[in-house]
Amino acid sequence: METLFRTDDSWSSLVLRVMLGVVMFAHGAQKLLGWFGGNGFSGTMGFFTNVMHLPWLIAFLIIIGESLGSLALIAGLLTRFTAASFIVIMLGAITISHWPQGFFMNWLGKQQGEGFEYHLLVIGMSAALLIAGGGKWSIDGLIARWRSDRAGHEPGVHGKTFKAVG
Repeated sequence: METLFRTDDSWSSLVLRVMLGVVMFAHGAQKLLGWFGGNGFSGTMGFFTNVMHLPWLIAFLIIIGESLGSLALIAGLLTRFTAASFIVIMLGAITISHWPQGFFMNWLGKQQGEGFEYHLLVIGMSAALLIAGGGKWSIDGLIARWRSDRAGHEPGVHGKTFKAVG
């Protein structure tokens, strides 16, 4: 449990998690709420299950992961879990849909779909958060400190905890 919440007080993790959360929320809001030109929950579920032939549970988890997971990421709650979820979602998107289009996004409208460069950026940012945690001002950090205080430990170097002496 300690590994899930442990983090340092870095600004870089804060910036990564907030920016990734904002970008992913826009995509999640398209899928869940129909915002920003999206299809909303029913339309996205229909597309994922009927067109992409994904199981309904996978489709549901993608929608919830991108929408609610991104809000949790912005707050720094379950940062590592959400980052790992984003990696799985993006790997799935690359392999199921975007690989045939190649690396680049469809900037000039000459491809049938979008490439996977965006997905690689999400994977890279998520991997960094998976390693480092939520950083400064994260709920994970608050939970880790609370758990450490309750267990009678003092935070140590690089997020490790040591038994209090004395």
